Amino acid sequence: MSRYTGPSWKISRRLGISLSGTGKELEKRPYAPGQHGPNQRKKLSEYGLQLQEKQKLRHMYGVNERQFKNAFVRAGKMQGKHGENFMILLEQRLDNIVYRLGLARTRRQARQLVNHGHILVDGSRVDIPSYQVAPGQVIGVREKSNNLAIIKESVEATNFVPEYVSFDAEKLEGTFTRLPERSELPAEINEAFIVEFYSR
Repeated sequence: MSRYTGPSWKISRRLGISLSGTGKELEKRPYAPGQHGPNQRKKLSEYGLQLQEKQKLRHMYGVNERQFKNAFVRAGKMQGKHGENFMILLEQRLDNIVYRLGLARTRRQARQLVNHGHILVDGSRVDIPSYQVAPGQVIGVREKSNNLAIIKESVEATNFVPEYVSFDAEKLEGTFTRLPERSELPAEINEAFIVEFYSR
């Protein structure tokens, strides 16, 4: 299944979460898209709730179904809670760390920066968005890319960087200092539903 590249506002409204991170999608019309959106009072089945939670997380990180399932399987082989490990693995993706450092305004933008070879990991160019960043690794911007407008604008607009990364705006360089804790990951996700979904 390919990655969804259509209108993210529609998905945001359908799932009830902001995918852009700005919350603008839900300000105007905080209900599902379509002519019946405002009046929908459907109660979701247990399966529906599990599927919705899975789609929320998948679209949030912009991952295709195969990558999502692979990460889920990997998380199951790790020690600790399956759902929590799964979210941490998604958080360790290079495109996500680029977004968390504030080098891009959205994960989609961050993915493009990685794809186009603008991002360095420990000084070497990495153009694989799903690359798993390990604690201690340094993420930087190629010298040639330092003046890219989207990077400059994003860094200027960023006012929050999570505690598990550190960032030097002068050098356009950041470090993934440690694995995040569950309390630092998206609170609107109930990962237990996702574990149940795949355990069916």
